Amino acid sequence: MSLRQLGDLQQLSDLIKAWGAQLGFAHTAISDTDISAAEPHLNAWLASNYHGEMDYMHRHGRKRTRPAELVAGTIRVVTVRMDYLPQSMQAARRALANSAIGYISRYALGRDYHKVMRRKLQQLAQRIRAEVGAFGYRAFCDSAPVMEKALAQKSGHGWLGKHTNLLNRESGSWFFLGELYTDLPLPVDAAEQAHCGSCTACIDICPTQAIIAPYQLDARRCISYLTIESRAAIPVQFRRALGNRIFGCDDCQLVCPWNRYAKISAHAEFAIRHQLHAADLIQLFAWDQKQFARCTEGSAIRRIGHIRWLRNIAVALGNMPLSEAVVAALRARRHHSSELVREHVGWALANLYDSKSAPFSA
Repeated sequence: MSLRQLGDLQQLSDLIKAWGAQLGFAHTAISDTDISAAEPHLNAWLASNYHGEMDYMHRHGRKRTRPAELVAGTIRVVTVRMDYLPQSMQAARRALANSAIGYISRYALGRDYHKVMRRKLQQLAQRIRAEVGAFGYRAFCDSAPVMEKALAQKSGHGWLGKHTNLLNRESGSWFFLGELYTDLPLPVDAAEQAHCGSCTACIDICPTQAIIAPYQLDARRCISYLTIESRAAIPVQFRRALGNRIFGCDDCQLVCPWNRYAKISAHAEFAIRHQLHAADLIQLFAWDQKQFARCTEGSAIRRIGHIRWLRNIAVALGNMPLSEAVVAALRARRHHSSELVREHVGWALANLYDSKSAPFSA
């Protein structure tokens, strides 16, 4: 190994951070592997069944909070973040307020972040290897049992907001996280302190009251979970609250005061694709399987598949003002081969004609 056989670890740390910046990461930092403080909260969350259908949260036991049990030999974690906001928050708010547009969470409008982040983390690892020789590492980005937010917080990227997203004073929360688990004994960075104070804007705005208390999210109520993670029917009591949100939800980010400092991403990979930031719901509902596959190629949206795509849009159409065009679009799918699609189409048609329906209540 060079750097005097890793004798100058601070110099190596500085190099890693400089390389991270060159690769486009907004910040690169280093954490140790002791995130045991997050374990009781995770266990209580799982015991309350707040994870819903996400059985994988149980599957790996303690490996999620004990990095060395996931990757043997890990003693440090290089943590990175990358800004992804593809357009102004004002534009996002306008799209959310337009019931004819299918609102897609801003993170999914560009290329799939899993691939972008892992590729850049691999490039970072290659630069480290060129400097020190062979070393143990493994790259992650929302792809394994990793407590990303706990590691990022401990290494100084920000603090956990009351909505359970990580917040940064310079970047808000519109960023992705990634990690390199490594056996290099690098110096660690200091944790960030919380700065939410008495603010409850994220809790107050949540359409389905999924943030049941500060720092506690019941995923079973969360629109992101309902439209992306869940394979089941969307519970009837939440359907009107979905509004025009067909893939994820950004409400808690759009209202957060710290996001006034968020920056539009300079990364071409996260630029809007296929004009999905302002796509007409009726047109999206008309996509067949081939068009869905073509227009979501390389996108995180593809993971939900065409059936759940139609499920989500059917609900959004049912939340639009009654019109012949909306009714015709829904009726065209009344006899779809999927029972899941048919049931949501039936609900949407009934909801359109139910002028006496009460507003959403928990």
